[in-house]
Amino acid sequence: MDQLKPSLPNSSPLTPLTFLERAATIYADCPSVVYNNTTHTWSQTHTRCLKVASSIASLGIQRNHVVSVVAPNIPAMYELHFAVPMAGAVLNTINIRLDARNISILLRHSESKLVFVDCQSKSLVLEALSLFPLNSDRPLLVLIEDDEFPTQQTSEFISTYEKLVEKGVSGFNWIRPKSEFDPIAMNYTSGTTSAPKGVVHSHRGIFIVSLDSLIEWSVQKQPVYLWTLPMFHANGWSYPWGMAAVGGTNICLRKFDGKIIYDSIRKHNVTHICAAPVVLNMLSNSPESKPLKHPVYIMTAGSPPPVSVLFRTESLGFVVHHGYGLTETGGLVISCTWKNHWNKFPARERARLKSRQGVRTVGMTEVDVVDPESGVSVKRDGSTLGEIVLRGGCVMLGYLKDPEGTSKCMKNDGWFYTGDVAVMHPDGYVEIKDRSKDVIISGGENLSSVEVESVLYAHPAINEAAVVARPDEFWGETPCAFVSLNGKVKTSEKDIIEFCRAKLPHYMVPKTVIFKEELPKTSTGKIQKFVLRDIAKSMGKSSSTKMSKM
Repeated sequence: MDQLKPSLPNSSPLTPLTFLERAATIYADCPSVVYNNTTHTWSQTHTRCLKVASSIASLGIQRNHVVSVVAPNIPAMYELHFAVPMAGAVLNTINIRLDARNISILLRHSESKLVFVDCQSKSLVLEALSLFPLNSDRPLLVLIEDDEFPTQQTSEFISTYEKLVEKGVSGFNWIRPKSEFDPIAMNYTSGTTSAPKGVVHSHRGIFIVSLDSLIEWSVQKQPVYLWTLPMFHANGWSYPWGMAAVGGTNICLRKFDGKIIYDSIRKHNVTHICAAPVVLNMLSNSPESKPLKHPVYIMTAGSPPPVSVLFRTESLGFVVHHGYGLTETGGLVISCTWKNHWNKFPARERARLKSRQGVRTVGMTEVDVVDPESGVSVKRDGSTLGEIVLRGGCVMLGYLKDPEGTSKCMKNDGWFYTGDVAVMHPDGYVEIKDRSKDVIISGGENLSSVEVESVLYAHPAINEAAVVARPDEFWGETPCAFVSLNGKVKTSEKDIIEFCRAKLPHYMVPKTVIFKEELPKTSTGKIQKFVLRDIAKSMGKSSSTKMSKM
C-alpha cells in the first residue's frame, strides 16, 4: 500500500470551472441564463466565457492578478464567475451599494488590474478612481452595457463587455490552476473600514462548498433558480458555480421587489431562491402574496430568521431551508437539516426548530461551540454560550495582506473562530444567540459599527458615540446610535442622520439616535455596549418600510 502514491491521472486539481464544460456537453441546448428578453443556452454560456477569458488574458492580465466586478445580478456578472478564473485571474466582486470612498479603498487594497463596470455604476467607479493617490497605478476599465439603460462608452473605458465577447477566441485553452489551493476568488467581509478584510478562497474550497450546498439543499438537476441574492455577497454563496453543476436555469434580475419576485415565479416556473430573512419578510407581507401553485424552495441565511416570518412564508407554499455560513467559508456550512418526525409537530413549533442554524453539512469536517478562552466544548444544554468554530476544506486560505488577522481567527488549535456566539442543543444543533460585537446585520448586509462610529465622531456636536443593533420589523436589525454631546454646537436626531447619510452608504446610516449625558463605561473607560444593546432591544422593533436597500 505504501507504494501507491498520487500521480497525474489521480491528482488533477479540483476546480468548479470544470462544471461549465460538463454543463455545455450535457445541457448544450438548455437555457442557462435568462435576463429580460435575452436567453442563453449552456453551450452559448460556455463559449461566451471562453471568449471573455481569452480577451482578459490578451489585456495582459496574468495568473493571480485581481479582476474586479461592480455589477448587479446580470448575465455578465454570472459569466465572469467563470471567465475571470479561466484567465488565471482572481475574481473580486464588489458590493454595488458601497460609496465611492469605500470602493476606492477596496480597489487599491486588492491592487485590482481590471474592473468590469455596470452601466449604472459608471459614475460611482469613476469617482472612486478619482480618489486614488496621484501617480498611482489604476486598473483598466470595461463597461457592461444594457439596452434598458443606454450609457456612452467614454475614454476611461478600454472596451465594452460585448466587444470582449466578439473579439475573444472560442477555442481558448483556459488556464487551469497549478494547484487546487490556487486562489479563485476574493471577497471583502464588509469593505467599510480603513482596514478591509479580503477573504481569499481556493479552487478546492469553492469546488467543495458548491457541491456541498447542492447536496444539503437536495437540488435536483435543471432547477430554475431566481437570483435575488446578490452575487457580490460571498459570490452568491457559491451558487453561480453550483447551478452549472446541475445545469440549472439562472433567472437574472437587476433589481426586485415582491411583485417582481412573484411575477418571475409564475413566468419562469421558478423552483429555487436564495434570500436573506428580510426578503422572506417582504414575500410574506407583499400585496402580491397568495398561495403558490407549486412549491418554491428557499434557502435563507445571513441572520437568524424570526419564527413568525418563517411561519408566514411557509403558509404561502414556500419551503424554507435555513443555513449558516460566512464570507470566510464561501457558502453555507451549517444547515438546519430537517428530520422527518418534526413534520408531526404544530406549524409554529416547526418554525421554531427551523430558526436554529443546525448541524455541519456533509462537506464540512467539524463544527463545534467552544469557550473562546479555553477552547473547550460548551455543554450541550441549549443555554451555555460559546463561540462557533469550524474546520473543513472550504474555509478560506486567509485574509489578503493580513497575516495577523488571519492568525487571530485561524488558530494553532486547528479551528477557524467565527466570532459568532451560540449554544449547542442536546440534539447537536447549533443556535446563534448573538453576533460578534462590531457587526450588525441589516437586510443581509454586514456592517461595521466601528466605521459608523468613526463618522459620528466627526460630527462637531458629538462627544462620544457607540452604535449597536436595534431590532427592526423589516430589515431584522438597523444601526442605533447612542451619543453624548459636547455642548459646542446644537444638533438634532435628523441633523445627525443627514450628516451620516452624506458620508456613508444608506444601509449603514443609523435609523435611531439616542442622546445621553454620558455613555456607560467600564472601570477601564471602555463603553459598555452590552448595556446599550439591552436599551435598544427594550425600545422594541423599529418600523422601517422603505426599500432603499434593494
